[in-house]
Amino acid sequence: MPPDALATLRQVNENLRSALLRLRPERKHCSSIRPQDFSDILTQLLRAAECLRRLPPHSEAAAALEKEALEYRGNLEKLKHFLPDLQVRLLAEKSRLETARSHVANAAAWALANKKTL
Repeated sequence: MPPDALATLRQVNENLRSALLRLRPERKHCSSIRPQDFSDILTQLLRAAECLRRLPPHSEAAAALEKEALEYRGNLEKLKHFLPDLQVRLLAEKSRLETARSHVANAAAWALANKKTL
């Protein structure tokens, strides 16, 4: 096992737990979610995949590594269930913003038309 594989997997698990807390479904507004959040999650998933791909079948730290791998799997399961809900919330927020943009454009057009008539 590469010397830092266990540490890498622990760090990935910590980062994924943190991301799941930041993006939790209880939040009503999606304005704090940035594209970078999804990029960061993808980076962590790729790090873990590379780490797990390079592991030999048996190692001296197998028990600790198995524990971290199980936690990683749990984090993946949480993401699997969480991301569809997040997508729905983001689509709803997009719709709300498009409606607001339309209202602002209509109000601006009305104000411009009324300015010309005064």
